Amino acid sequence: MMFSGIEILDIAIRLEENGEKRYRNAAQLTGNPILINLLESMAEEEKKHGRFFSDLKKKIEIREDNHIIQEMSNALVKDIVGDQIFSLAETDFGKIEMVGELIRIFIGFENDTILFYEMLKSFITDDAVAGKLNEIISEEKKHIESFRKLAPSEKDSRYPVFGTAC
Repeated sequence: MMFSGIEILDIAIRLEENGEKRYRNAAQLTGNPILINLLESMAEEEKKHGRFFSDLKKKIEIREDNHIIQEMSNALVKDIVGDQIFSLAETDFGKIEMVGELIRIFIGFENDTILFYEMLKSFITDDAVAGKLNEIISEEKKHIESFRKLAPSEKDSRYPVFGTAC
């Protein structure tokens, strides 16, 4: 199956929107102030990334006679991605009890996102857009590093995530 540029941007927008939503949901469930700050900060970055992809999509001209194809493309992307976001697709944050487990899940999501954007980068010919996408990839890598820094040591990896304060 081949995706158009618009479809790929729709997937990127949906990834960022869903990532923002998941980070905010997880932040609301935890009583850990450090984790709350990190998750809220990442949610804001995901929101910013989503705006970039939305703005980029608006810049792409769609011919009037392609509106039916565009509607079909939008439906296809919605079916494929929906509210799912790679590693977070089936995660019930209410059932996650330990910080180490939560961090592994979020690192997996960030790695999946980076892989998708690396693939997307191969289709971009505009240097300014490629530069911005590289910035976003760099920010996603920083998310991983932030999670790794927050990761408890092996002996402490079983401390609770939700409903507890540090």
